Amino acid sequence: MDATTAITGFVALYIFMLAAFTGYEIIGRVPAILHTPLMSGSNFIHGIVVVGALYMLINASSVIEQALGFFGVILGAANAAGGYVVTERMLEMFKPSDKKKG
Repeated sequence: MDATTAITGFVALYIFMLAAFTGYEIIGRVPAILHTPLMSGSNFIHGIVVVGALYMLINASSVIEQALGFFGVILGAANAAGGYVVTERMLEMFKPSDKKKG
């Protein structure tokens, strides 16, 4: 392993840890009542995950890399679809009901 690869891996790990800490701090300060709208509104992040996994899958040179890319695409797509389902259910709660009292 040469120095360039080690530095790139270290920088990637640093960015991942910084993103995890920042996300935890931001989400931790959101009131519980806003979690569903916040998470359903961030479905675009799952789209970025799918694009990253597709990039990994396209550039895969071994079977392990192909498997990781495949599972990344599947899990990212399922997460994005689930986010839209949650959004739809949340929006249904705010529609007026058709039941008439009387």
